[in-house]
Amino acid sequence: MSSSTRVSAAQPGEARPGMLFLPGLCLVVMTLAVLQTMVIPIVGTIGSQLEVSPSAAGWVLTANLLAAVVATPVIGRLADLHGKRPVLLGVLLLVLVGSLIAATTSSLAFLIFGRILQGVSYALFPVALALLRDEMPQEKLVGALAILSGTLGVGGGFGLVLTGLLTADGADYHRVFWLTAAFIVVAITFAWFGVPSRARTRTGTVDWLGAVLFAFALVLLFLALTQGHSWGWVSVPTLGCALTGVVVLAGWWVFENKTAAPLVAPRMLTHGPLLATNIATLFVGIGMFVNFLACSYFVQTSSEAAGYGFSADVLSASVVYLLPGTAVGVITSTCSGRLIRRFGPRKVLVAGANIGIVGFVFLVFFHDTTWQVILASSIVNVFVSLALAALPNLLMAEVSAADTGVANSVNSIVRTVGTSIASALLTTMLAAYTITGTSIPRESVYTVAFVAGALACGIVVVAGFAIRLTPVGSVSESASGRRSDASRFTDECVDNRVYGQAKRPKTSGSGEPARD
Repeated sequence: MSSSTRVSAAQPGEARPGMLFLPGLCLVVMTLAVLQTMVIPIVGTIGSQLEVSPSAAGWVLTANLLAAVVATPVIGRLADLHGKRPVLLGVLLLVLVGSLIAATTSSLAFLIFGRILQGVSYALFPVALALLRDEMPQEKLVGALAILSGTLGVGGGFGLVLTGLLTADGADYHRVFWLTAAFIVVAITFAWFGVPSRARTRTGTVDWLGAVLFAFALVLLFLALTQGHSWGWVSVPTLGCALTGVVVLAGWWVFENKTAAPLVAPRMLTHGPLLATNIATLFVGIGMFVNFLACSYFVQTSSEAAGYGFSADVLSASVVYLLPGTAVGVITSTCSGRLIRRFGPRKVLVAGANIGIVGFVFLVFFHDTTWQVILASSIVNVFVSLALAALPNLLMAEVSAADTGVANSVNSIVRTVGTSIASALLTTMLAAYTITGTSIPRESVYTVAFVAGALACGIVVVAGFAIRLTPVGSVSESASGRRSDASRFTDECVDNRVYGQAKRPKTSGSGEPARD
């Protein structure tokens, strides 16, 4: 391995991160999760308070997602090349500026601009995971990954709860953005003092043309997905965006295969275990948002007008129905690391997905009383926390330390696609299938949504069984220069510091002691 491409990692005898390191990263990820979900319940409030149409107000969500898919892979690459601490702090500062703009403006255009800057926050999660891999001692890495990943799911529920508290009785939506600004200031403080500074140890460049093509393709596909309901799913703009996006994505694929240093190596997307992991991530995102959104909308439905629901306002929907599940998610996240060390991430993922099936199936048949909804939603939150804890361990067992940032960035985009699919389809179904003479969705729409959640968990189970982690380090380099699949993404040796399904041999193929 050349010295120009080595990536620093905490090894025995090296300085270890301080006490603020893991709490600081957890706070950063919590901030990201809060930013992702806090705005969802108040899009209608924003539209009414700014006196704009619902479709115009919807761009507050769409612009945020578009910024996320454009920025995430590029920022992951920049973090790998130029250091994760400065990139992490730079992203937090951009997000802070976006939050302050959103908190102080009453213009939809400026609000959307602020949300674009906030969208860069999606890159914080993969960068934080890469930092853990670099800095955390081996014996603590699995547990730390589980806690950090579980924070993502917990933070999503926490964001919905905070929104309910801040916007009760139609309060000014600006409160939400002021709170996010405060979150980010605290996160910057913790990151500044808690994340160690490392000298740049890797050289290279960013594949800017590949980044532009990838971003353009994703933007077009996301526009078709998020605006299909407003434009019409078979309208010219929707189909045009979708088809053009597919064509550009195919062109990007061809270009990246011919590029010496691609932004995202196509092999990283087709390698069996990584492909299965990303498929699982897609449907974890779908299941997570079906739980958040369907339960939130369901309990807020007027029972008198619809014959179902609980007539809950935003505050009670958040505190009574969502907060218990968030608390269960916190407990599950703290236990997930121990489960992963004992049983392995694949078994934990499969077990968690089966638990999710139980929760959603329960909701299909039992959603007439408050305790039933709370119980079922909490069960699904166990699935979300276990899955989000297991997935990074599965991912990092398959990529070198040098590829961690980009691999996690791609995985984050896949999860974002899942959440967007869930949001778009649920919104479309709620608007399309209503009780005659009203705008209230039929109860059967929610039943179908819960069935879809169960099916998503089922696909996660299948994907989990399909994951067969490459026995990293077990394939010796022969005279022909062969190496394990997991090290093909770069010229670096694989860093097998993350839990794998196979044990690493004591010696390499050449007889020399095996090294991380």
